Amino acid sequence: MYTLYSMQRSGNSYKARLALAQLGIPYRLIEVDILKGESHTPEFLAKNPNGQVPLLEVAPGRYLAESNAILWYIAGGSPLAPEDRIDRADAMQWMFFEQHSLEPNIGAAYFWLTLVKGGRDLQRHAFEDWMEGGHRALGVMEKHLALHDYFAAGHYTIADIALYAYTHVADQCDYDLTVFPAIRAWLKRVAAEPGHVPMEFSPQAAMPAI
Repeated sequence: MYTLYSMQRSGNSYKARLALAQLGIPYRLIEVDILKGESHTPEFLAKNPNGQVPLLEVAPGRYLAESNAILWYIAGGSPLAPEDRIDRADAMQWMFFEQHSLEPNIGAAYFWLTLVKGGRDLQRHAFEDWMEGGHRALGVMEKHLALHDYFAAGHYTIADIALYAYTHVADQCDYDLTVFPAIRAWLKRVAAEPGHVPMEFSPQAAMPAI
């Protein structure tokens, strides 16, 4: 059985939990509170020197980091991970976009404005850049979704999971999604996919971090 080191309100961690739920894959969940420094203990850094979650133990002592790499690993061989060469590259293209253009802006805004007490004041200098960059990324997504129901392969894939994780909470950190009707329609389609679970869902009482 897999062991997933995760933080409940982390969008990147949510990607892995959502894919595991939709694929019906059982796993052991260990909650890691990065705000308390639990991802930078010597024990955790021995597993992931980068000190980040999510982290998936795929076999005893074998760990896989980076949320989108985890998505490709756990979804391999399922319809969520395209096998056709161009469809696979298309999915990867959008997942690179997510990490380069969306997560550094909307993900950062979500972290500092909703998870960190006083974060708005601490990151006031960065807020305008996050808003500009995040709205630019949302604009790219809106144009695509005005013509397509999903991001790759003509159906729901891990590319959608990757982009959904932070987009669906963007309105919690000052992004106005009312001006993006295609995105809002896509968010509803993703939430209606079989096996969908919200970010708050936990398959079991999470074990404390070591």
